Amino acid sequence: MPNTNPPAPGALAGIDTWIFDLDNTLYPARCRLFDQIDVRIGEFIRRFFGVDHGEAKRIQKAYFKAHGTTLRGLMLEHNLAPEEYLDYVHDIDFSILEPADRLERALGKLEGRKLIFTNADVPYAERVMARLGLRHHFEDIYDIAAARFVPKPFPEAYATLIERHAVTPARSAFFEDIARNLTPAAELGMTTIWVRHDDEWSSWGAEQHDADYTTDDLPIWLETLVNGHGTKPGGN
Repeated sequence: MPNTNPPAPGALAGIDTWIFDLDNTLYPARCRLFDQIDVRIGEFIRRFFGVDHGEAKRIQKAYFKAHGTTLRGLMLEHNLAPEEYLDYVHDIDFSILEPADRLERALGKLEGRKLIFTNADVPYAERVMARLGLRHHFEDIYDIAAARFVPKPFPEAYATLIERHAVTPARSAFFEDIARNLTPAAELGMTTIWVRHDDEWSSWGAEQHDADYTTDDLPIWLETLVNGHGTKPGGN
């Protein structure tokens, strides 16, 4: 059974903007798509520095923890051109993803505009969304390039999103699988939903912020929301 705490009837009636992380949020972590990217990142680091696999993994994780993404660490500390990295690490097999029919139906009933907020880039996100069959629900994909290569959880990335898309934080909800990425959203006044999973890094930062809602099954959480009592933008 899923572990989920959906909102009480009417609790999210004022939400008019729904913001979703992409990886391990709009598709379940158990499909292991991101494992392929993790391997590619390790290979890139190994070749870039000329180190063995173990040292490459250490550098990769250290940069991820310190800079939000491994890419950001490489850009800041080694002046890496981001396109080279992104093209390499996203060259993976997307066939593991299946159409997200249940989520697609729930999103279709969710009133209000929907955005994707990802530390990946648009070409990758478009391929993921095409496999899932969800792209038509989203107004835009706010990616790492749009954020000027400042990733979550740095506040600047959220500020740029808000400015670019005229988001009112108090009327927005943010879905994310990495707990630490919810903290800046909460500090801005967004409602936060932690789509948690069993990988260690999903819980990074969980002690900094108690998410308003937590689930390990996003489709069921949204179904409960839209089928149980629905939502109406602006609370009308």
